[in-house]
Amino acid sequence: MTDLPRYAYLGPSGTFTEAALLAMVDVGEVEPVPMIDVPAALAAVRSGDVDHAVVAIENTVEGGVTATLDTLAQGDPLVILGEVVLPVSFELVVRRGTVIEDITAVSAHSHGLNQCRRWLAATLPGAVQIAASSNAAAAQELAAGVGGFEAALAPPGLGERLGLEVLTAGVADNPHAATRFVKIGRPSQVPAPTGADKTTLAICLPDDRAGALLAMLEQFAARGVNLSRIESRPRSDRPGEYSFSVDALAHIDEPRMAEALVGLKRTNPVVVFLGSYPAASGYPTPVASGTSAEDFAEARAWVQGLRSGRH
Repeated sequence: MTDLPRYAYLGPSGTFTEAALLAMVDVGEVEPVPMIDVPAALAAVRSGDVDHAVVAIENTVEGGVTATLDTLAQGDPLVILGEVVLPVSFELVVRRGTVIEDITAVSAHSHGLNQCRRWLAATLPGAVQIAASSNAAAAQELAAGVGGFEAALAPPGLGERLGLEVLTAGVADNPHAATRFVKIGRPSQVPAPTGADKTTLAICLPDDRAGALLAMLEQFAARGVNLSRIESRPRSDRPGEYSFSVDALAHIDEPRMAEALVGLKRTNPVVVFLGSYPAASGYPTPVASGTSAEDFAEARAWVQGLRSGRH
């Protein structure tokens, strides 16, 4: 046992999530803790077994990672503290002596299989696809000779470390594929705004009626807050109805974002704040005319003046 901060991630060692963890922190300053899946990693943060978790939240092929979105939105509060975006491609790895004609089954994480579905259909059209708990786990099972498959889609470099042979490198349907990973912690003081920030929310609409979604979106639009992502998720407590997972390009310390949150809370039964944090891009967020902090301060001062008889 060490006194270093403990970071949960999707294991075993060698996953893309571990690479994201290493991109976020100095490996010598944390204790990485591999977990079997995303819900287990987030549960460890909630229980206090670890200090933080690094998990995938979105990729450019499959969109949002539903296990992350749903587990964050339900249960004791958790918040996002930062993000990193990593390019994602795979290596087709086999045990030595295996040729491509020998492959009857291939394994990877379900997202990995989906990100390579066209390549697999063209290259291994008859192979059964077997979902694993992670891409690294698939490679480890292959190296150990278990699992009933002859090939795996592995993160670059892992197959060689495990003594496997790389048949094809750079496997991906989209050469620009990338995955966004986030650092998760328990609620604390929100990081200071940087001018290039995101705020992530989960929002349930008040009722199922025409215009309900538009009314929710107007809370952002009226205050000049742009959304970089919005996804619907089924509500477990109300079948046939949906909540929305949202990334807004603003920080809770900005008046425009704070006032949008006030409007959302007034008009929607559930608004879950999942953090304001620096965006991975680092690009300053454009602020529309009339929505800067100075604009809000000037407008409030004007209203206060009216109350005091100053016109």
